[in-house]
Amino acid sequence: MTTIGIIGAGHIGGTLARLAVAAGYEVVVSNSRGPETLVDLVAELGDSARAGTALEAATAGDVAIVTIPLRNYRDVPVEPLAGKVVIDTNNYYPQRDGQIPELDSEITTSAELLQAHLPTSKVVKAFNHITSADLGSHGTPPGTAGRRALAIAGDDAEAKQQVRGFIDTLGYDVDDAGPLAEGWRIQPNTPGYGPRLDTAGLASALAGATRVSTPA
Repeated sequence: MTTIGIIGAGHIGGTLARLAVAAGYEVVVSNSRGPETLVDLVAELGDSARAGTALEAATAGDVAIVTIPLRNYRDVPVEPLAGKVVIDTNNYYPQRDGQIPELDSEITTSAELLQAHLPTSKVVKAFNHITSADLGSHGTPPGTAGRRALAIAGDDAEAKQQVRGFIDTLGYDVDDAGPLAEGWRIQPNTPGYGPRLDTAGLASALAGATRVSTPA
């Protein structure tokens, strides 16, 4: 993995671009408004970054990060992401995204919606339970006492291992929540969503999460 394609250049996307460049990765960033609106960000990031369309970011990235409002997940390019690891940072916020019945009834998760849209990609949930400010400032070297942990969820073991390594280079330990179907354990209004926790604390928070309703 040498190039990260970032689809969405908001707070989380921009922060991940900065962290990735600092960790030695090449970055292609995109947003819904066009590459010309990312001039300042790319200038800040330097020679290791360039702006492109979502299609270009998806094509260029060895790994792609999707960090857009959930309501727009169907806009993510499908073909250029075939076979690739796709990191999903999205959360479901009905007040922003509108009501999504299958999420309201909890028969699926937001990451599973993206996986269904990208049937040949390997979606891994990550970075959805930390603010951009914390993400940009809480990273520490491996082995640091109390190092903050981030949760992942995914159905492909190799993809999760790759994302685990990427997260480690950005300054965080990792706790595996299980398959994508368990991604609800770190969605909004769960114990692990927001607070700074080490691996033990995050594991406890994941285990203690409950759903509002029981999926059919």
